Amino acid sequence: MALRELKVCLLGDTGVGKSSIVWRFVEDSFDPNINPTIGASFMTKTVQYQNELHKFLIWDTAGQERDSFQTLKNWVKELRQHGPPNIVVAIAGNKCDLIDAREVLEKDAKDYADSIHAIFVETSAKNAININEVFIEISRRIPVVEAAGGTSGKGFKLGRQASESRRTCC
Repeated sequence: MALRELKVCLLGDTGVGKSSIVWRFVEDSFDPNINPTIGASFMTKTVQYQNELHKFLIWDTAGQERDSFQTLKNWVKELRQHGPPNIVVAIAGNKCDLIDAREVLEKDAKDYADSIHAIFVETSAKNAININEVFIEISRRIPVVEAAGGTSGKGFKLGRQASESRRTCC
């Protein structure tokens, strides 16, 4: 079975739950007292997707801002300018369990994601809602590797390695 490495970088403001999403995905646990990330942390998880193994190489970055939906557009602009072409962007509307504290309507977030051709999934790391689905959707957006080693669809190669690498973002 082929092994593909998918590079994932979580970007977002302080307190939006980036680390909790990673912990829920990798360890299937939730810590309500998780410490803020300083700099970045790194975790991996390998899952089977169709006839491949996808090894998610996950960089969890420290957040700095406090207006998550407004600064999301700045993050995306930076990714489009400085990231690789055809980057897979996934937006996780985390903390969907906190209905009374909602600041962004699901429709507004979905409309924005559609406008930039991004994945959008509402999640709750606390209650394990749609966390795996975010990563499944990322796997779906990664182009299939053809037998000759090329890719079909909108992929890009990051270098010659024993395993295929693709960059993604949540």
